[in-house]
Amino acid sequence: MELLEQRTFIMGVPPFDRVDTTVVEKIAKNLDIVYFKADETILQKGTMPEFLYFVIKGVVQEIEEDEVVSIYTHHELFDPVSLIEHYARATFKTAEETICYTLPREIFMELLHEDAALEHYFFQSISQKLKSGYNDAQQGMVANFMVAKVEDAYLKKPLIVEETCTVYDAVGKLEEQKMDVLLVQFDEEVGIVTDSDFRRKFILQKGHFDDPVAKLANRPVISVPANEFLFNAQILMTRHGIKHLAVTDDRGEITGILDQLSLTSFFASHTYAIANEIEMAEDVQALKKASQGLVKITSALFEKGVKVRYIARLISQLNAKIFAKLFTFLAPETLRGHAAVIVMGSEGREEQILKTDQDNALILSDSCKIDETELAQFCEVYTAQLIDFGYPPCPGNIMLSNPQWRMNEHDFKARIDSWIGAGDGEAMMNVAIFYDAHCVAGDPDLLVSLKQHLFSRLADDSAFYARFAKAVESFETPLGLFSDFVVEKRGEHRGELDIKKGGIFTIVHGARSLALELGLQERNSVERLKKINDAGVLDKALTADLIESFTFFLTLRLQANLERVKRGEAASNYIEVKHLSRIEKDLLKEAFKTVDKFKKFLVYHYKLNLLG
Repeated sequence: MELLEQRTFIMGVPPFDRVDTTVVEKIAKNLDIVYFKADETILQKGTMPEFLYFVIKGVVQEIEEDEVVSIYTHHELFDPVSLIEHYARATFKTAEETICYTLPREIFMELLHEDAALEHYFFQSISQKLKSGYNDAQQGMVANFMVAKVEDAYLKKPLIVEETCTVYDAVGKLEEQKMDVLLVQFDEEVGIVTDSDFRRKFILQKGHFDDPVAKLANRPVISVPANEFLFNAQILMTRHGIKHLAVTDDRGEITGILDQLSLTSFFASHTYAIANEIEMAEDVQALKKASQGLVKITSALFEKGVKVRYIARLISQLNAKIFAKLFTFLAPETLRGHAAVIVMGSEGREEQILKTDQDNALILSDSCKIDETELAQFCEVYTAQLIDFGYPPCPGNIMLSNPQWRMNEHDFKARIDSWIGAGDGEAMMNVAIFYDAHCVAGDPDLLVSLKQHLFSRLADDSAFYARFAKAVESFETPLGLFSDFVVEKRGEHRGELDIKKGGIFTIVHGARSLALELGLQERNSVERLKKINDAGVLDKALTADLIESFTFFLTLRLQANLERVKRGEAASNYIEVKHLSRIEKDLLKEAFKTVDKFKKFLVYHYKLNLLG
């Protein structure tokens, strides 16, 4: 009976829940039980450990430099890293009476040499565990198309004609080769002509057969490398509102044509249909109808296992199309060409998936001549329409309808100066969301000018950067000393965990702080982290761990919110820990450890402990 209990216990501890029964049998036969009193040291830093410990009952603390960095409780093991290196890099001490199984080091090392999967697991970095572990948790949900490249799809052979080729001859070549698209070779670039170009630019314009087909070409043709991910090709199509991409080899030469039809065999979420519906909308109601399909797309992609950050990028592109189209419907003539609608915060970073709240503003050129009443009316209607579309109003009133968030270039620069000068929490938040800003309608150069002003004003102001970064200390990482996670004790979110405060915010604002200090133009948190790593500020391992932890946090939040949407509830930043699988809980703990490591780096980098 005792051996059966040991087998059952071991099979409940990752990664031994996925190994061959012979491995479990070998472990079970070599286990002993040990008892420790409260506040007893099990393993001292600097010593050579001889056992792998499995916690049956009690709590064990991992301590580095007098600080508890991790907790181990029922059905968890420690410390495989110490065993592999045969050197304890931390001290392990009980927080209460504790009972453990012990496995001798020589047996553990034998298992690693005999089982490649076990060896791979224990030698992985945190980022690798998050990748592989969550894939296991999804139980094969990740679809093949997520790793598919453009070259894996069906590509049409390119039909290329000279710019002197007539329309008549071009149509003859298309018919001969059963094609619906051709490329036109100009002196220094290539253009593209599709079947819709023949309809719109030739038939409806009553063109002549002897006209050069070059007159119908769109140039330059948008292209994508053959080794690019197919999903990114879809994002490119969505961004430009096109159905065809030229495919290039490693020398930049066009080798094929990828069309929307080829993508549908990989993507069954109708994203192009929604993009086209947005593009074809002729009034506000049609646009509203198109916007209502975004939740369905999000759910479909998530169920197929598409990474959340890719979903976010695609949804952001579709949102931008909606915002831009609404602007064309509502903006008075005096505003067109003289203003820019910008989105900020998570929408600006392309990290908002479900419709949470609006963070937008309007920049007017200094030369814009619009009546204040007319401007106010447009902004009120624009905001109201977005609310009607399902984009909730911003709790902080950061919207076009607020006069404080619509002004000309000159006044906006003065406002930026006032934020920098004030240095309080609200001012720092305004700088943060503005730094994330992205132009979705109107003249993008207006935003470029303001961001250049922000960079020039900051220059090497180290004191500002420290004040700006200090917000990372606003929230505690929700890992408690005597339980896995710190959750809400009362109220409507009792038993839940705020994953934004606990993990997402620190990564987002930490990356934003370092990126602002470096003067980076990137808006997306992952892209910022990569550039920060390239600049030598963050090491490669921590960068990888942060990216995977961030993706995991977003995944858990989206997973919870899609369930809320099904129940007719509003999205939030809370997750219910009790509904997570054991693997998800283990990975969440690893992700929070990465957040703590990043927070310590930021405290040291900006000397936050010296700020009042």
